Amino acid sequence: MTHAMLKGSNVPLEATTVRAVLRWTPGQGVPDVDASALLLGPDGRVRSDEDFVFYNQPRHPSGKVWRLGKKRGAEGLTDTIQTDLAGVEPGVGQILLVASADGVTFDRVRDLRIMLYDATAADGDPLAYFDIKPETGQETALICGELYRRGEGWKFRALGEGYSDGLRGLATDFGISVDESEAAAAAAAQPTAPPEVSQPLPPEQPTTTVPPQPAYGYPQQPPATQPAYGYPQPTSQPAMANTGYGYPPPVTTAQPQGFQLPPQGPQFIGR
Repeated sequence: MTHAMLKGSNVPLEATTVRAVLRWTPGQGVPDVDASALLLGPDGRVRSDEDFVFYNQPRHPSGKVWRLGKKRGAEGLTDTIQTDLAGVEPGVGQILLVASADGVTFDRVRDLRIMLYDATAADGDPLAYFDIKPETGQETALICGELYRRGEGWKFRALGEGYSDGLRGLATDFGISVDESEAAAAAAAQPTAPPEVSQPLPPEQPTTTVPPQPAYGYPQQPPATQPAYGYPQPTSQPAMANTGYGYPPPVTTAQPQGFQLPPQGPQFIGR
């Protein structure tokens, strides 16, 4: 009997080896989907990076969980994880069954379904199936369901929980040490601004000392005290009384009594 499951429901498993098959309908614009599995310890996290089974590490070191790969069938494309439940190490309490799309959101994936088969029964009907509906459509990775221990046996629970940061973000949440070399390589490939080129300075010009220029274009005087108004420096003479209006000073020799000098300057006779 096949169980059609709803989100959050669970079903006991009688089979000791199960195949979890992811199936979707291909088409134009539909991304490729990859199946992977995370083996979790009692604390709900992986014990080491080897507990991550995916396309770059398709088989667990224990040999009890492995990826079978993709096939094209009449109803669509499939990718499969197979688990030998009877041989899983006692330290593993949960096995998450994951679907991821390479950088494309799941709103573009059509008819996504996970089906569980008894791997020992050839061409048998599925034990259970769950049609996965993304909650927002922006998820790039989905936990489709989980195999988990219950007492001495195992059960399957339908989940459909999504991650918007892809398989890398999902794996990191469960303790996987993600290799950052790809991110570093992508950052190194980003174009960077060209280095700033220093422009050469112009050659230093020789300094020419310009002598101070005389005022009003007169020849440069020696550094002696300059006379007012630019006239030549007078020679050393006995001090004389200054006369008004710039006329020559009067003769200082003694004049005879009764002699008078004529009036200075032209005389004007009024009419």
